Amino acid sequence: MLTTAKRIVIKLGTGVLTSGIGKLDTARIATLCDQVNALRQLGIEVILVSSAAVGLGMGKLKLEKRPKDLSTLQACAAVGQSILINNWQQCFDPHGLTVAQILLTREDLRARHRHNAVCNTVERLLANGAVPIVNENDTVSATEIKFGDNDTLSALVASVVHADMLFILSNIPGLIDIKGTGEVVPVVDTITDEIEAMAHGTKQETSVGGMVSKLSAAKIAQRAGCAVIIGSGGDPTLFNKLLNGERVGTYFAPSEVSIKSHKRWIAIQDHTHGSVNVDAGAVDAILNRGKSLLEAGVTSCEGNFEGGDVVQICAPNGDVIAHGVSDYDMELIGADSSALEAKVVIHRNNLVVL
Repeated sequence: MLTTAKRIVIKLGTGVLTSGIGKLDTARIATLCDQVNALRQLGIEVILVSSAAVGLGMGKLKLEKRPKDLSTLQACAAVGQSILINNWQQCFDPHGLTVAQILLTREDLRARHRHNAVCNTVERLLANGAVPIVNENDTVSATEIKFGDNDTLSALVASVVHADMLFILSNIPGLIDIKGTGEVVPVVDTITDEIEAMAHGTKQETSVGGMVSKLSAAKIAQRAGCAVIIGSGGDPTLFNKLLNGERVGTYFAPSEVSIKSHKRWIAIQDHTHGSVNVDAGAVDAILNRGKSLLEAGVTSCEGNFEGGDVVQICAPNGDVIAHGVSDYDMELIGADSSALEAKVVIHRNNLVVL
């Protein structure tokens, strides 16, 4: 839990940071900065993922409803981002802390060299005492490179920086069993169909996502070995409660299997370049015997991938069982070609079971 964590990521939703369209809740932000400073004093490194840029831009541009067209959304983000980061800096000033703005697109974490650059930048910022504040680069994000919501972004960031815990804080106290007890579910070991049925979307004009996106993010973080807490960003004592051993929000246990750095990059690729469909024998070899994927086990390929691209490996029933880096271009797999000298399509060292 938090008492043993060395590095955490805190995602703060628009509903936590604002008190209406275009209105920052500066008192709450100041309280959050107090909490971050206290955590740092305990030796815990903190990375923030901050929403609200689009909402602030909407207010400044006098828009009452969230725009539906991409260009206007990008314009709102461009206006709101500078307001957002300036307010964060002002609230950290009393603690003598410097903030660092990091704006990302999905492509920044999809490409291996850019993924590494993000990791190295965050490491250097933390080493120099800065507080990294991450947001999606909405101004340049097109549909195919968008994260879609900051819940997903926060989970990917937590994986990239090898965080011990991810806090997804919004205006709800946790995952609520809406069809059962009506209470917050305290612990989730595995996100099952029953757990997913408890989720519901957001209705706020300035927000994207909802509990559906939070559960999706929790899956990504769990897969990377990172614990997750979904809780209320309006509770000024949340971190103190956790440090005192109290249970707050909904805790999602991390995967017990430790994943190496380069495999984390493979695991978090939720948008792969294609699919490799395999037979039952290959499924058994991958899941139960830790083997590489051989050409003999491939039944077909889909998409348009090249050697070095991340692909998903699918069982005969269509379930995605793993991600892996293909050693070959798609057209060479299963082809009658002397170019395919080795029969290993995806080596086990470049394969992550999901």
